[in-house]
Amino acid sequence: MRKAVALAIAVAACGLWFAGAAPAQTTSANGTLELAARITPTAARPEPVRQFTFYVLTKSYTEIMKEVEEKEGALLRDAFIDDLKISPELREWLKGHDIMDLSSLDLDRKISPDDVIHVPEFLLAYQRANAGGVTSGMPQPKFAEADKKAHPEKYEKQRKDYLTALKKFIQSRPETVSGVELELEGVNPQRKWVALQSERLRRVQRVAPDVAQIQYLAAKADTDLEGRASIYGLAPGSYWISSINLDARAGDTRVRWDVPITVEPGKTTRIELTNLNSTDARGSTP
Repeated sequence: MRKAVALAIAVAACGLWFAGAAPAQTTSANGTLELAARITPTAARPEPVRQFTFYVLTKSYTEIMKEVEEKEGALLRDAFIDDLKISPELREWLKGHDIMDLSSLDLDRKISPDDVIHVPEFLLAYQRANAGGVTSGMPQPKFAEADKKAHPEKYEKQRKDYLTALKKFIQSRPETVSGVELELEGVNPQRKWVALQSERLRRVQRVAPDVAQIQYLAAKADTDLEGRASIYGLAPGSYWISSINLDARAGDTRVRWDVPITVEPGKTTRIELTNLNSTDARGSTP
């Protein structure tokens, strides 16, 4: 009897010892995300975004795009200008002005009389725009190209006299600069510059979705026929619901989402994705 009692006491003591030695069990409750996506076309009723994949990212897709752009490297404007087949004077003028499109209608207000005289392309464009005697009183050159080698001093003096007179004429008649943009299409770098920017953007748009899913993806889900989706077991924290590079469409409307949300422990976060918190996808491609 005494042995039985002693054994019982020993077992109880061991139980208390193990209970006290076991580490405390701690759990952090995850959260749930429920979303509903609808698009309202122009002059129409809202339509659910059916069977569409939404991505839950730990970083804004807009910021991911910027990250990829930085790694891609910026287009160097001066380096681009240096590669253009234009005169050194026009190259210097472009670098000194925040202008790339020489066909802009307000170009005449940005070209000074000195610019016309010193930049060969501007001078030729001005002469063509005012050719045929349409501008009365405009000085005409008296030097001949044949004198450039045969009589260089005479040629240079007459050329300087012409440019001096032409500069005074432009100063007195600034309206005669109007129309030079029509004569500059052959040396206008805008189209090539835009093409390079568009190609760079296309490269960024090809790479960014992979970066988003490899480095920043927390979860993803496809919507049902009602445009709804649920994601369970999300760790508490800040996220962005994104359609990354995918367009959601309804009628004449194409949109994308990159919407911030906060998931709290043990709670359900509900969000409606609509036109109001979207961006127009038509402005997202070059």
